[in-house]
Amino acid sequence: MGLEKWLALTSLALFVMFVGEMISIYSYVVNPPENAIIDDSWFDSKIFQFISIGVAPAGILAAVPYIMSKRYGSRIIGGMIIAGGIILLSGMVVCYLMLGEIDEKYITNIVQYVPILFMVLSFAVIGVGAYLTKLKKVRPKKEYF
Repeated sequence: MGLEKWLALTSLALFVMFVGEMISIYSYVVNPPENAIIDDSWFDSKIFQFISIGVAPAGILAAVPYIMSKRYGSRIIGGMIIAGGIILLSGMVVCYLMLGEIDEKYITNIVQYVPILFMVLSFAVIGVGAYLTKLKKVRPKKEYF
């Protein structure tokens, strides 16, 4: 397996990790334990932490295999990048649907707009992966003379 395939696989794993983290933090705030002390800035800082740990490296790791294989295209790499984008989109839709259940004191601009931002980013990731799957290898020109 080439380096770009491993990078695309790592990107997919980081997208899955980010979605898991976001869904878990949103569901924790929807149903907090009775003895939990949740600060106002705690929720925002955790979201920033999950962005820097999960989706920022995942986006970079999705771009590197694209750059490495954009000359010849690859269905496998494109498929993994598309899968990462679909996972990111579905996870952010779940987080966005949980917003109605969260207590009003925890709703900030970050909590409200991060799922929308990454839904838009997921369409870009899916587009990059689709471009790689449709790309054909460039044949060298034959010299007849």
